[in-house]
Amino acid sequence: MSSTERLVMLAAGGTGGHLFPAQALSQALLARGCAVELFTDERAQTYGRDFPARKIHIVASASPRGAGIMAKAVAAFALARGTFQARAILAKEKPCAMVGFGGYPSVPPVLAATQLGIATVIHEGNAVVGKANLFLSGRVDALAKGFPTLGGIGPAVAAKTSLTGNPVRAMALEAAKIPYPDFADGRLRLLVTGGSQGARVMTDVVPAAVEALPEEDRKALIVTQQARGEDEARARAAYQRLGVEAEVAAFFPDLPTRIAGAHLVIGRAGASTVSELAVIGRPAILVPLPHALDQDQAANAREFEAAGGGSVIDQSAFSPQWLANALSEARRDLSGLAARAAAAKAAGAPDAADRLAELVLGVAARKGLARESRDR
Repeated sequence: MSSTERLVMLAAGGTGGHLFPAQALSQALLARGCAVELFTDERAQTYGRDFPARKIHIVASASPRGAGIMAKAVAAFALARGTFQARAILAKEKPCAMVGFGGYPSVPPVLAATQLGIATVIHEGNAVVGKANLFLSGRVDALAKGFPTLGGIGPAVAAKTSLTGNPVRAMALEAAKIPYPDFADGRLRLLVTGGSQGARVMTDVVPAAVEALPEEDRKALIVTQQARGEDEARARAAYQRLGVEAEVAAFFPDLPTRIAGAHLVIGRAGASTVSELAVIGRPAILVPLPHALDQDQAANAREFEAAGGGSVIDQSAFSPQWLANALSEARRDLSGLAARAAAAKAAGAPDAADRLAELVLGVAARKGLARESRDR
């Protein structure tokens, strides 16, 4: 391929769960001499400000999940307008491949690429295919999956599916080099995280569970907790009242390093969270986001549990007393925690970005050869 043919376009919704794996792929492609450009939405100003791409394109998009016929019509119009905008950009830039990472902002660019005959790959980070990727799956050349099991697809899509794993941030790969902490000082280091948006249930349950612990167990804890901005003061005050060493913040920019420093993590089960837990190798109690239409977090959590990395509890059963019992059991089974850490790490895919990059460039090469053969 010439340098102009080695442009790869990425398309991702503007949340960390979509942008983090796209960022990891971008770095892998740059290392292979490719140029990278990104399609996303305005939310990327929060999570994608340092995205390694030479250009960032924002085109119209919307979710058709809104209630009512009018809301769905408005969304359909936005997606059609975004597809038209993306076609104009792709026709000018002429990338060798387009890679979608899910979220409705990825639909117009990937759909436009399929219409123009550009090599297309979508990556599904969850263990159940999302609605946007499901819509695109029959049209693209290949689908890369983040977990061994991918629910919600039929045989035709399964035939063009490859297991790459979920690409993780460079920060997570660095954190994976940190050994599992020992227990020489007798303290149990607990990390509580609710995903990129935080989770109120963690502030409702975890401090109350710590209060319910026997005094010996409570004094042995060191807690790092992510709390929503409006819940920070409440969580911080609870730990101060209990005399527990704790750091509370709405957002930890170095979350992978925090994961590496923990003996046990309590968190949601988004694809990025579960994949970073596995690559770094830390045991977890996972509380999937309830009421999700796709139940993707529940499926991700089951994959992590099946690998031996931890346990899954429905939010409806995630009570202070249940968690207090789980923490007491963990402190009395330190070898079991270490074993679950090792099992989690064994299930990780630290080379996922490289595997995905090779898949994308392979699909692009095959599509280019087929086009050349037709043009002869």
